[in-house]
Amino acid sequence: MMQCPFCNNQETQVRDSRPTEENSAIRRRRQCLACGGRFTTFERIQMRDLTVVKRSGKRAPFDRDKLMRSVDISVRKRNIDPDVIERMVTGIVRQLESTGETDIPSNLIGSLIMAALREVDMVSYVRFASVYKNFREVKDFEDFVGELGNPSEIIHED
Repeated sequence: MMQCPFCNNQETQVRDSRPTEENSAIRRRRQCLACGGRFTTFERIQMRDLTVVKRSGKRAPFDRDKLMRSVDISVRKRNIDPDVIERMVTGIVRQLESTGETDIPSNLIGSLIMAALREVDMVSYVRFASVYKNFREVKDFEDFVGELGNPSEIIHED
C-alpha cells in the first residue's frame, strides 16, 4: 500500500512501472482510487541499513533524501540536468554501501559529495563547501577559491 500524498487515502493503484535510466530504481506512476490524484514513486535496492555518525558522536539513520536535498540546494539555479544529479547521488550511495561498514562518518559523506560536485559544477562545489566547511568570513571563501586555481573558471557563468 502507498498513501496518496494529496488526500492520505491508503488505496492507490500502479498505472505504469519502468526502470530509471541508470537501472538503479523502479519508477512507478500511481493513481489514488479516492481523489484520482497521480504521483510518482521510486523503488530502490537498499544493500544495507547505514547509520551516519556525526562529528558530535550522535548517530542517525542514513537518509538518501536528505543527501539529495543537500545536493539540490548546492545546484539550485544552475543549469544541471536532473538526471546527472540523480546519477551522482546514486553513485555516492553505492560508494557508501560498498564500504562494507554500516556506520558511516558524516565527513566521509561530505567528502564524497564534494568530490562529485567538483566534477559536475564548480559553483555548486563552492556553495556546498561553504556550508560543509563552515565558512564564516569572506576570507574563508577567498582562501578556498585560491586553493582551487584559476578563479575565473569557477565563477564563469554559462
